[in-house]
Amino acid sequence: MAKTVNDFPAVAVNPSRPYDSIRELYLCEEPALLASLHRGDRREATRIINLVLVHIYSAGQERSEMLKILLLELVVMMSRAAVEAGAPQAEVIGFCYRHLTELTSVTDDEQLSLWLREAILRIFDAVERVRAAQVPPLVRKALEALRTHASGTSVAQIREKVARQVAVSPRQLTQLLKERTGRTFADLLRETRVERACEMLIETDLTVAAIALDSGFCDQSYFTHVFQKIKKTTPKQYRDAARGQPTFSAPVSPKIAKPLPRKTKLGKTGV
Repeated sequence: MAKTVNDFPAVAVNPSRPYDSIRELYLCEEPALLASLHRGDRREATRIINLVLVHIYSAGQERSEMLKILLLELVVMMSRAAVEAGAPQAEVIGFCYRHLTELTSVTDDEQLSLWLREAILRIFDAVERVRAAQVPPLVRKALEALRTHASGTSVAQIREKVARQVAVSPRQLTQLLKERTGRTFADLLRETRVERACEMLIETDLTVAAIALDSGFCDQSYFTHVFQKIKKTTPKQYRDAARGQPTFSAPVSPKIAKPLPRKTKLGKTGV
């Protein structure tokens, strides 16, 4: 496994109550993590996990047993989200027992990094197996066609193209997607465009305005509005976070944990 380093800034933590900020962050981020698992969005789930890891490592620095407990809580949070996303409960419970058993034999950061990576991969794979089995071939084909044509300007024209490609009427397509995903065609189109924009924000140096137009949005202002509604952050903040650039300043407090004294191997999950 390729080694990675922690490129994130240290986070302010009250040394006497390090768990408080972690649990508060769990409660704040768990709905978004659950949503990303439901969508099968590994990139977004990994971003959320990395955010939590920043706080975990700040709280657990030089306290290996506490660090183990905090990372185990993270895995349990993901396991609960995986069950909500449709993963078999018995399989996830088996994972939890396996994760706990393996964790007892971990003795250093490198082993801990490997343990977390394997735990996260198991959870993702379990969710994706369920999603693949639950999505009918026609719906899967329609969603793939939607990604292909998402950059068009007219919702009606895009729906017509997708319907033609999967050999159903536009009305049947809308009903089918609504029944299987719980979202309208317009909602799915916006989400698809935002996911495409996320890829370009990470993989290119195009301006936000250029990415907005290339993704199918009429202008940057509307793109930013939709992006922030779906991702709970701005396009620029998303790009900065994905590239490991700080997007916030740590609060000033007389009881702030010192910066991490060493580079860890778990700043990014590698998932």
